[in-house]
Amino acid sequence: MSRDQRGPNEKLGAVLALAGISNAGLARRVNDLGAQRGLTLRYDKTSVARWVSKGMVPQGAAPHLIAAAIGQKLGRPVPLHEIGLADADPAPEVGLAFPRDVGAAVKSATELYRLDLAGRRAGSGGIWQSLAGSFAVSAYATPASRWLITPADSSVERNAGPLGAGGPLKVGHSDVRKLREAAEDARRWDSKYGGGDWRSSMVPECLRVEAAPLLLASYSDEVGRALFGASAELTRLAGWMAFDTGQQEAAQRYYIQALRLARAAADVPLGGYVLASMSLQATYRGFGDEGVDLAQAALERNRGLATARTMSFFRLVEARAHARAGDAQAAGAALRAAEGWLERSREGDNDPSWLGFYSYDRFAADAAECYRDLKAPRQVRRFTEHALSRPTEEYVRSHGLRLVVSAVAELESGNLDAACEQGVRAVEVAGRISSARTTEYVKDLLHRLEPYGDEPRVVELRERARPLLMAPA
Repeated sequence: MSRDQRGPNEKLGAVLALAGISNAGLARRVNDLGAQRGLTLRYDKTSVARWVSKGMVPQGAAPHLIAAAIGQKLGRPVPLHEIGLADADPAPEVGLAFPRDVGAAVKSATELYRLDLAGRRAGSGGIWQSLAGSFAVSAYATPASRWLITPADSSVERNAGPLGAGGPLKVGHSDVRKLREAAEDARRWDSKYGGGDWRSSMVPECLRVEAAPLLLASYSDEVGRALFGASAELTRLAGWMAFDTGQQEAAQRYYIQALRLARAAADVPLGGYVLASMSLQATYRGFGDEGVDLAQAALERNRGLATARTMSFFRLVEARAHARAGDAQAAGAALRAAEGWLERSREGDNDPSWLGFYSYDRFAADAAECYRDLKAPRQVRRFTEHALSRPTEEYVRSHGLRLVVSAVAELESGNLDAACEQGVRAVEVAGRISSARTTEYVKDLLHRLEPYGDEPRVVELRERARPLLMAPA
C-alpha cells in the first residue's frame, strides 16, 4: 500500500539516475533488505515507477529501505528528504549525531534511549525494523574525527533548575555506582547467554529508566564525569548486544552515543574501547579498511594513557581489521605488538573494569580468526587449541565461536571428521545461547561443508543444526 503524493517525485528519480539504479534494480534491493529483517516484500519495477512518476509514498519500512538501498550503492547515508520521502512514517536520524555541545549530547543520547524502548513495545521490531539495512560505516567518520580532535569536554557540570519536591534531583556517587553495577551484571550475562538473552535486554530499559533521568538532572563536574562514564559503558553494552543479535543499525547508533558520552567523561581509554567496538562491527560487516582506521584512532589517542593490557586489546582489534582487509603483513605486525603489550601487563596494573574479559585466551581466539581470514589453517589450529584449553562457564558464547573457527581450520586442513566433531560441539553451545553472530558462524561452516553434503557426518551435523537455523531471530 502507498500514500498519494502531489506530482512526480523528481528527487527520487534524480538520485536513482545518479546512483545508476534501474527501477527493477531498486525493487530487488528493497526486497532483499526487507528479507534480511524478516519482511516479505514484493515490489517490482512498476512499484518503483509509481513512486517516481506518480509520487506515491510506500508505507511502513519501505521509505527507509529505499534510502538504505540507494545509500549502499552511493557509499554514503541518504536521508529521506534527499529522495523526496521526508513525509514518510518517521524513523529519525536518532543516535547518529555527535554534538559538540554537552547539553546537546545529553539530548541526543536520551532521545535514543526513549526510541529504543518504543521499538521494543511495538512488538515487531519498532524503530529498528523501519531502519532495516541502514547501517553505513561512513556514519562513523565524523564521530571518530571529532573524538580524535577533542577527546574530553572542558566541563560537564549541569544545573537543571531549582531542587526540591517534584524538581530535578541532584546526582551523587551512589547513583553512579548503581549504573556501574548494572553494567557489570549485564556484561556477565551477555558473555554467558548472548546478546538476545532476556537479562541482556534489560540494558536498554536501564538506560531509559535509570540513566536518562540522571543525565537530565543536576550534578557537579566530578560526579558528572563519573555519570557520563557509567552511561557510556551501558550504552556501549547495549550496542554490543544489538550487534550480537544482528541489529547492526541499532548497534551503530548506540556506539556513536557511547563515544560521545565517553568524551564527556574525559575517559580516553573508554572512548578507545568504543572505537574498538566500532572497528569490530565494521570488520564483521566486511569493511576491513575502515575497521583499521577506527582501531588506529583508538590507539593513537591512548598512547601513554592506557594500560599495557588495554593497548594490547586495541592492537588485536587492529589485527582483526587488517586480516579482513587481506593484509597479512600488517595483521602479523599488529598481532606481534598485541602479544608484546600483553606480556608487559602486570597483575597490579590499573586496568579498567570493562577489560576483565581480556586475557591470553581471548588474544589466541582472535588471532585464530585473523589467520582464518588469511587462510592459514595451521596457524588457526595452533591458536585455537590454546583458546579452547580453558574452562568456558563464564564465556559460553566465545567458546562456541572458537569451536566454529576450529572446525573451519580442520576442514581447510583436510580433516573432515575433526571438522564435523567440532561443528557438533559448536551447535550444542549455540543452542544454549541467544546470539545471531554465533548462528551466522555456524551457517558459514555449513556453507563450507556443502561440497561434502552427502557424507554421513555432514548430514548428521546439518540435522543437528536445523533447529538452531530455524529458530526465530
